[in-house]
Amino acid sequence: MTVNENARRSSPEPSGARRRRSSASGGERPSTIRDVAAQAGVSVATVSRTLAGNYPVSTETRARVMAAVESLHYVVNVHAKALSGRVAGPVALVIKDITGPSLAHVAAGVEQAAADRGRLSLVCATHDDAAREDDLVQLMREQHAAAVLLVGGAQQDEAYRRRMAEYATALDAAGSRLVLVGRPPLPGDLPVTVVQYDNRGGAFQAADHLLSAGHRRVLFLGGVPGLSTADQRRDGFLHALRAHGVAHVEALELPGPYTRVSGYQRTREALAAGLGFTAVFAGTDVVATGALAALREAGLDVPGDISLVGFDDVPFAADLSPALTTVRVPYEDLGRTAVRLALDREEGLGGDDHVVLSTQLVIRQSVRTLS
Repeated sequence: MTVNENARRSSPEPSGARRRRSSASGGERPSTIRDVAAQAGVSVATVSRTLAGNYPVSTETRARVMAAVESLHYVVNVHAKALSGRVAGPVALVIKDITGPSLAHVAAGVEQAAADRGRLSLVCATHDDAAREDDLVQLMREQHAAAVLLVGGAQQDEAYRRRMAEYATALDAAGSRLVLVGRPPLPGDLPVTVVQYDNRGGAFQAADHLLSAGHRRVLFLGGVPGLSTADQRRDGFLHALRAHGVAHVEALELPGPYTRVSGYQRTREALAAGLGFTAVFAGTDVVATGALAALREAGLDVPGDISLVGFDDVPFAADLSPALTTVRVPYEDLGRTAVRLALDREEGLGGDDHVVLSTQLVIRQSVRTLS
């Protein structure tokens, strides 16, 4: 045994440190601020001030406190600090499915913006279960989240509007903020922030591109009726038909879920029914991949025989063969903007409560001009 080791063994040790070590070996409890104060040889108030950084302490005292914190593996009770208003709350993102490519990009934007503001971001999935959404919003309220972001289209019936009004009111009472991302605003004067993107304008651009290329019989693979995004994209499609003086053919409109399987099945049904279309407008890029598979299975070339457009511009759209003409949605910007607006309001910086981001038609190789 060395001289230094003898000195360490013989030197007295604060009782708090001895208690902490024995209780740690027994697994009884985590270290407390009193343990830190005892080991550092200072008061509990001095430890609190040192960790908060809101009161001047000497360099020597700070060093002793921080050494005790590290030695005891002390973790600040963040929940208690949140209750006292001394810690910035997290940003909570509540989405239907974390695996969807478009929603994943919204989440990336949220995480980046939250990190830039020194905030923790939490991602929760509802799996399209309204009861689970209720529970998650309540949990985030109890956790004093700075903002709760609900992302993705929704069925806009009276029950939905009533639930959103209850969320907005309850969160506001707790000092939080409801942010609707990719959803339309609510009626009335409610404490809610809305960040949308131009579904109607984007759908108009895509349909206008097909119609300008000479297509008059366009198979429209829209979404589920009543879903906000689906209804808005359908409105844009119909607007383009009217602008070009093209009659709406109801048989060429096949609504359904925004899935690859649905796109494949609906396109097969349209081919089997002999509808005679020259182009397909898929409500999403994922639906477009299903349509492309069905067209190729039928021996049809894209764009030689049938032209195809999608919506979203997810990363794989440019890698399809042919590369997909589609509408680019600024999903990451949606997430960043939602966080910025919510935190600006929390920090007293003001700002808008309703923002609509633009969409953009991206022209690639999947559309042919008819002679």
